[in-house]
Amino acid sequence: MLPRGVLVLLGTACVVVVVAGMRAVAELVGPVFLALMLTVTVAPLTGWLRRRGAPVWLAATATVTTVYLGLFALGGALAVSVTRLIDLLPEYQDRFTQLRDDLAAGLSGLGMDVEQLRAAMSDVDAGSFVRIVEVFFGGLAGALGNSVFLLAVLLFLCLDAVNFPARLKEVVTERPQVVAALHVFASGTRRYLLVTTVFGLIVAVFDTALLWWLSIPLPLLWGLLSFITNYIPNVGFIVGVIPPALLGLLEGGPELMMWVIVLYCVVNFIIQSVIQPKIVGDAVGLSATVTFLSLIFWGWVLGALGALLAIPLTLLAKGLLIDVDPSTRWLNSLMSGGPPARDEVPEEPPADHDDHDDLHGMEVRHT
Repeated sequence: MLPRGVLVLLGTACVVVVVAGMRAVAELVGPVFLALMLTVTVAPLTGWLRRRGAPVWLAATATVTTVYLGLFALGGALAVSVTRLIDLLPEYQDRFTQLRDDLAAGLSGLGMDVEQLRAAMSDVDAGSFVRIVEVFFGGLAGALGNSVFLLAVLLFLCLDAVNFPARLKEVVTERPQVVAALHVFASGTRRYLLVTTVFGLIVAVFDTALLWWLSIPLPLLWGLLSFITNYIPNVGFIVGVIPPALLGLLEGGPELMMWVIVLYCVVNFIIQSVIQPKIVGDAVGLSATVTFLSLIFWGWVLGALGALLAIPLTLLAKGLLIDVDPSTRWLNSLMSGGPPARDEVPEEPPADHDDHDDLHGMEVRHT
């Protein structure tokens, strides 16, 4: 048997190779993980229909239709809102020019060369704001833009979800730890999405109302952006405040921009950085530090889509690498922010266990 140090080095090398491969094919891996998360989210509908006697074709059709309608609604709202924003920005071209000249004049008072400053800022115009918006929406829009691949993966995953419980029944006696670990991943992902969605809706309502009160154009778009960025742990509200703050600068100058930033910080910091992390941490069994590091890591590997899926991806990695092995399960106590999670993986399922374990939201009976 190899020494433990050699095994650690070999394992680390394998992780590096896997991560490098995922980063190289991020455009393919990201939509697959998004499809998996969506399937996990809506698959309880499949189990509910099957338990009430619905035929397989009806359960599969309902699952696929629900996911597709959600994607089309989100994609349509983003497309309409961004289109309206692009149509609105040319009206601020003169304001851009004035702000640029004022900034150059102010910096010239500090001894800087005016001509060099104007040459350096000559490319800053209304199009720059459009590019900033594209950066924030780019990851999600890129995943939705590869619609054929994403919809195809979703279709096959949803179809497999109908019969997946029966397949797990065949392997649960041979690999109970694997099935239990996947159950922890599925239930933790759904709890995380439920909590984050509820808080995202609350934040979106508050932000939309505040922006409407401040007369910021397109408050519904920025409310939608707040809802989406709420899925980015810890720093989501910082990403969400930048576009409306810049638009406030164009609409009413630095004073209006400061009002937007201050009110966003008051509302979003309290909800997203104080209340929500505690509840999310208790729901999924991850500490605030692990949550933040997962954001950095998955954002680096998969880009903006990885940042949105950071928590589900971390739960999946934890289930496959830690929960399946009793010798590494002690790491859960170090990764959690409080007492052990309720979904702790059992050592061995009882022989007469009649509980329902669900992977991707599907009911699985341990026998």
